[in-house]
Amino acid sequence: MTEFRKFLEQQPVTASAPCRIDIGGTLDIPTLSFPLRRLCPRTVNVALNLRTSIHLSAGGLRRVRVDSTGFAPAEFSPSEAPYDHPLGLIFAAADHFGLAGVDIRINSASPVRSALGGSSVALVALVGALARVAHRLGGRKRSLSEVAMLAQGLEAAVAGVPCGFQDQLAAAFGGVNAWHWRADDAAGVFRREPLLSAEDAAGLGPHLAVAYMGVPHASKDINGQWVSRFLTGRDRKRWVEIVEIVRRFSTCLTRKAYGEAARLMNRETEIRLAMTPEVLDSLGRRLAADAVDLGCGARFAGAGGGGCIWAIGESAPVEALRRRWHKLLAERDGARLLDVGVDSSGLLCQL
Repeated sequence: MTEFRKFLEQQPVTASAPCRIDIGGTLDIPTLSFPLRRLCPRTVNVALNLRTSIHLSAGGLRRVRVDSTGFAPAEFSPSEAPYDHPLGLIFAAADHFGLAGVDIRINSASPVRSALGGSSVALVALVGALARVAHRLGGRKRSLSEVAMLAQGLEAAVAGVPCGFQDQLAAAFGGVNAWHWRADDAAGVFRREPLLSAEDAAGLGPHLAVAYMGVPHASKDINGQWVSRFLTGRDRKRWVEIVEIVRRFSTCLTRKAYGEAARLMNRETEIRLAMTPEVLDSLGRRLAADAVDLGCGARFAGAGGGGCIWAIGESAPVEALRRRWHKLLAERDGARLLDVGVDSSGLLCQL
């Protein structure tokens, strides 16, 4: 649509959204949430103040160019980009909106492929920005839910594997939420339950630690194993237990019972390790062991297999854990503690 380029010639657009840490992931994939519907499955995630920003501006005629942190720049004619390209999701969104003659610049405050939902966050920011421009051009205004669902739909279509919803929803809404997966409900596939107010969420920071383990993750591989094993009838009782753990964990966050939340999170991690030991490498296991030793809970972000590990607990043990983690992480190039807090703003767009 030439209207997008004309709009951007007059007014470049910027949008941003936060990444997340989580517990109960994979339950947001319909393959699991449909059969487990009777148990009311949910995922809890916390949006972090590590935001991914999108900047849109007018570019070369009949081309779409994408520059993104951690990737080589790419440029294609409309509808000619290979969607299996490392930036294929972005080009798929550009084609959905009919972009031509547009430059897309992506900057991320979180490490690339850190299991914090980065690619989904970038897509939500882009879809949100393009939806706002389309509305200015006379189109229908889209809600946060609609932006998140469109981004998820694009990602599921391009990925070619079962995809969940939690990354997109955390990016769109921000904050600390339990997402109830309703699967077959005509009112929508999810219900949002805010667990902490924005004011209380701001006080959660001292109870959290997040570390990047220095190696990228490959969530599709591990998620694929969980889904495959579930389909063949394996681990069903384990998933039933995970559903109950996440339910109790969400209640603990609301009550600010961080010590109890830590114990529950360690049990969830223990179950996941039993199913797929590769979710944590040797360094990750040492980091998790230190957390348990200090009375904190530790869990890999997303589907693990590299990326980030995060911890929760009372503030004093978490502070002690950060010191231990700092020493351990120094043993691997690129590994480091991340300076994080809770982001309650969600998707932001500047026109």
